[in-house]
Amino acid sequence: MHGYRGGSYGLDEPRSLRDRAGEYALLPLRIFLGVTFVYAGLDKLTDSAFLSASGPGSIGEMMQAVRDSAAIPGLVDLALKSPEGFGYAIAIGELLVGLGTLAGLWARLAALGGALISLSLWLTVSWQSTPYYYGNDLVYLMAWLPLLLAGASYWSVDALRGRRRHVRI
Repeated sequence: MHGYRGGSYGLDEPRSLRDRAGEYALLPLRIFLGVTFVYAGLDKLTDSAFLSASGPGSIGEMMQAVRDSAAIPGLVDLALKSPEGFGYAIAIGELLVGLGTLAGLWARLAALGGALISLSLWLTVSWQSTPYYYGNDLVYLMAWLPLLLAGASYWSVDALRGRRRHVRI
């Protein structure tokens, strides 16, 4: 019968290549987001101009520039209370989210962190992008959602911990 996959995938029933590919479908996305966020965090942490309250290329100057066009100016005002602190928070957040995503450690929590960072950047920095799909932060927000829903079930610390828990039971 075409399309019938009957039974459960036990040891006596091999899984097809399509089934195995489906299991690993989110792995490229996880690697891309993890590497990108690690890079973004390190890039910010090593850029003294970015971590300044004022001056060309600083987080303070960027926040001042987007304040009036942001969807939620209050978020920008909050960042402007301590631009350096906000810059460090974003950079360290991106680094931790990226490392957690790559390792698959608390993968859903890391994806939530990535989604929240992307959402806050979309509502502030890239909100004025016209048309809306030119703003890359919205794309990153949407990319985090599958990982938030599915977690990291393969090649991850979470999966390893899950298998260990299952063996003990």
